[in-house]
Amino acid sequence: MAQGREFNDRGIGRGETLVGVRASAGTRRLAAILAADIAGYSRLMGADEQGTFDRLRAIHRELLDPKVTEHHGRIVKTTGDGMLVEFSSVVDAVRCAAEIQRAMVDRNTATPEDQRITFRTGVNLGDVIADGDDIYGDGVNIAARLEGLAEPGGICISRTVRDHIGHRLPFAFDDIGEQSVKNIAQPVHAYALSAAGVASLPEVSVSLRPSSPSRHRMSRTAICAATIVAAVAIGAAGWWGWPRGTLSTISAPATVATGAQKPPASELKSPARLSIVVLPFSNLSNDPDQEYFADGITDDLTTDLSRISGSFVIARTTAFTYKGKPIDVKQIGNDLGVHYVLEGSVRRTGDQVHINAQLIDADSGAHLWADQFDTDRANLAKAQSEITGRLAWPLNIALLSDAKRRIDHENAVNPDARDLVMRGWALWYGPQSPKIAAEALQAFERALEIDPRSSQARIGIARLLLSKLTGAFFLVEEQQAAARCERLLFEAIESDPNQPMAYAILGVLRRTQSRLSESRIAFEKAITLDPNFEWANMQLGWTLLFLGKPEDAIAHGEKSLRLSPRDPNIYWRYELLGWCQVVSNHVNEAVDLFIRARTANRRIWTTAYGLAGALALQGDLAGAKAALADSLKLKPQVNSFSQWYAYLPWTSKANAPQFWALQDATLDKGLRRIGFPEK
Repeated sequence: MAQGREFNDRGIGRGETLVGVRASAGTRRLAAILAADIAGYSRLMGADEQGTFDRLRAIHRELLDPKVTEHHGRIVKTTGDGMLVEFSSVVDAVRCAAEIQRAMVDRNTATPEDQRITFRTGVNLGDVIADGDDIYGDGVNIAARLEGLAEPGGICISRTVRDHIGHRLPFAFDDIGEQSVKNIAQPVHAYALSAAGVASLPEVSVSLRPSSPSRHRMSRTAICAATIVAAVAIGAAGWWGWPRGTLSTISAPATVATGAQKPPASELKSPARLSIVVLPFSNLSNDPDQEYFADGITDDLTTDLSRISGSFVIARTTAFTYKGKPIDVKQIGNDLGVHYVLEGSVRRTGDQVHINAQLIDADSGAHLWADQFDTDRANLAKAQSEITGRLAWPLNIALLSDAKRRIDHENAVNPDARDLVMRGWALWYGPQSPKIAAEALQAFERALEIDPRSSQARIGIARLLLSKLTGAFFLVEEQQAAARCERLLFEAIESDPNQPMAYAILGVLRRTQSRLSESRIAFEKAITLDPNFEWANMQLGWTLLFLGKPEDAIAHGEKSLRLSPRDPNIYWRYELLGWCQVVSNHVNEAVDLFIRARTANRRIWTTAYGLAGALALQGDLAGAKAALADSLKLKPQVNSFSQWYAYLPWTSKANAPQFWALQDATLDKGLRRIGFPEK
């Protein structure tokens, strides 16, 4: 189940045997299969065999075995780095996977970064062949492939599982589309719950239960055998710790190829937090067109990453000295004085181009983030722009998130202003809550106290103040928030007129002030400065919707989804598209999008409100009434059309007549069918 480990058509790992399996065919049954493995297992064992073994044994005894028992599962087999578990209930399987992953977050808190055991988990529902105590077949293999698609600390499930659990579980799985996986004939439609999504779940309690010994429990002999194999394979690998540097920038050497003479040590200062080199993407196809395509992606990503405040990005001319040479990320990090290396590849297969990218910690060689997807080669120029956007936004967030981890680990007592700004943005881009919003605001406020000239601290504070005006989180009084937000934005823009975030925040502020045309202009300015600014595209979509232009809004909403398909706050994107579709009278599409939004976050009452109207238009009056009841439970004050109109003062009927005319003929019509009152 680990990367590089393959399953044959019997669901058996290479080199494994099944004790007691008879030659005769087994019986078939439907089962939910959970497959899990340890990310970076070989590295862990190479660095500390005994310690890893002891921690893994404790995890099995204190967490895995009790949780599987609690959720009525059966451990079919364990290997050195993973396990295979069978459940009769798919809800039990997914709940068990989520609780194990959430409990591991707490277990790892007190464990040094380089010693943490982190699982990838996949869950599938399918037909399996049972023979004795073992199971095998495609149902098992797909679970193993899904586990390989999950990010460390995350969960990946098949569409079959997603359809069966429905709304029974409060987990925000993101649709990651059709995935072609090895040795499975048809693509697997998969859904993912990210590590950040897991970490946002409520804490999990674990009750230790004594259990009798079983041949399925992990034996010391089995683990030791796996340890010997791993040790032979990887040798005595070292593990580098994080440097304790400051944010001072460096002067990169003029030419830095592998083996080139490094500059004197006196010229190399500590790397900036967000110091990175984008290595030339490899062209894995024998096609000259792909060479220019790959180089173009490298150039565009270099430019996009340079927009991150406080970043230090190695210039293209230096990065391209590594083209076609063997890559040693640790050596590159030392030569260039950077914390991060981004590398990737482009491969043509027929009319499709497959792109793969990965962010690597140059200090340790650990993989921090990866993405892969296919695009049509019919229009490579358009594809290049789409790919850059798809990679740049989540990569920005990944860099900020890791920088926050470094800051929290290295400089918790006395961080500087730029550290605090990065910490604030990392908090904001993660799963949101009133507590997180307050922590982010505190980080930006402290940054401005330390450095009164910081335009980024001003922008961060304005972004959090704006939350009050849009009804998200109640941090300060509304009028004070509006006045201070505007002042901070104007000061930031005066200091640097090329900051897309400042214009995007101004766009939301103008919308709350019923100045929709000015809102649109501000968002368009932000997107001109950064075409791949996902949040600005999403917010422009909302403004265009209120201007009565749902078709134009859909284009920006869909671009927002493409730019950040795994955003922890993806429900806002689905809800935007749901409203656009329902007021356009595309009812089936609207219902699907509202359900996606509600699945991602069930706490948003406007989603349930929109779903109620869409279901009523579809003819599902019972479902519509249930959705409206959910809306009223979450927001009892909005119990009539007059209250709904009052809720959106910036889109009053006088201010946004086209939007209200569209809504009155569609969503409001549906709500009237189920008796929603005028007053």
